[in-house]
Amino acid sequence: MPHFESFVIFAEMRTGSNLLEAAINALPGVTCHGEAFNPALIGYPNRTELLGITLSERDADPTTLWKAIRKAPGLNGCRYFHEHDPRVLALMLKDPKCAKIILTRNPIESYVSLKIARSTNQWKLGDASSRRIAQAEFQASEFEDHLTELQDFQIMLMNALQVSAQTAFYIDYEDAQNIDVLNGLAKWLGVEDGPDALPSSLVVQNPEPLSAKVTNFAQMEASLARMDRFNLSRTPNFEPRRGPNVPGFIGASQGGAGLLYMPLRPALDQPIRTWLEQIGELTENYSQKTLRQWKRQHKGHRSFTVIRHPLMRAHLAFIALLDWPQFDETRRILRNGYKLTLPELAHCSPADYADALHAFILWLKANLNAQTSLPVNHLWASQSTMLHAFSQIAAPDMLIREERLSDDLGYIASCAGVTAPMFSDVTADSGPIPLHDIWSPQLEEAARDAYQRDYMQFGFSQWRA
Repeated sequence: MPHFESFVIFAEMRTGSNLLEAAINALPGVTCHGEAFNPALIGYPNRTELLGITLSERDADPTTLWKAIRKAPGLNGCRYFHEHDPRVLALMLKDPKCAKIILTRNPIESYVSLKIARSTNQWKLGDASSRRIAQAEFQASEFEDHLTELQDFQIMLMNALQVSAQTAFYIDYEDAQNIDVLNGLAKWLGVEDGPDALPSSLVVQNPEPLSAKVTNFAQMEASLARMDRFNLSRTPNFEPRRGPNVPGFIGASQGGAGLLYMPLRPALDQPIRTWLEQIGELTENYSQKTLRQWKRQHKGHRSFTVIRHPLMRAHLAFIALLDWPQFDETRRILRNGYKLTLPELAHCSPADYADALHAFILWLKANLNAQTSLPVNHLWASQSTMLHAFSQIAAPDMLIREERLSDDLGYIASCAGVTAPMFSDVTADSGPIPLHDIWSPQLEEAARDAYQRDYMQFGFSQWRA
């Protein structure tokens, strides 16, 4: 059993955290110091200090209070909500000696309870005789915001525990009123003498069903029925994450101004490079350090990348696959292992090429979903994944559509204070077998199936539209 030196209850308003804190404070040698890092108070309302640390001292440096909590006699901790001081959160999460207790509640229950508490200004109840009664009005957009905040915080907590090889004690609102669960929590904390009764200082404030607590319950039912609770409309993404490929960036300088091109290959690199060379000196082969230096030297710099239709991307990637020497081994695997027909471009009819491209795109879907033995090559990786990789350094200031290169390159140059030449219109559809000659609804459907996220994220319509 782990030996803990402190603890934190990750909870939210109206999840039963007051009741859970009361139960924990009944354990011998264990103390929970309330909402120690609530920006509006220190521990509890009307307090000016906690463990000798004043509110102003905590706000200046929250680590002083966390250190005081950890050093206090016995096992000490606090409650932490998602809107509490974020500066101390990393200290809690990274410390394996800090026990993590994660308290949750049905989000619609916590939302309604929060609305009632705000209406009555009653946040705790010690006796039913002093209870203030009110109802809540459900507002769909307000609840969605509430739900998103809760889910985002829970996902962040789960990921932080995963990457640091820690686990937490999960407890639900109803569990906090179960004496057996509370005894299990006590043992997990290392306290052998668990509680033999629930705290008597607090009672449930609103025990009625939701239908009695919400003024527009029928409207709430209808709104919740329309919400995608299980995220059924989500497009799954199993494509491996990529690095930003900083060495591939190309910078162009003109006096103190600068433009940075972040290529999504296969791209119209040579025409764009020629255009950049007419602006000024090019800088390439960056490291993350030299890229930061370049950005500091070029105040007001702008960056851009060029996205293209997914079907055209697959078409150009397939041409490269068929033609480039570095794909010799890949071609062998695709022929032998996946029975793909990979024709020679010089001796291939448009019809045969169209059939081969269609088979390749069908294989591509499996490849992007991590279902093949071959890694996802950057030439056919989804553009949304590539842009996510760029964002690890900095997202480009502008996404230029390939068909708008001439207009948009001039615009991004003017934003950076660069005098740029006109860009000569070029077409990517100029290979040995143009896509225009072989397009079919079947190819379009296959590309949409393989690149669902790109079609959705960037609003691509049919290529020939």
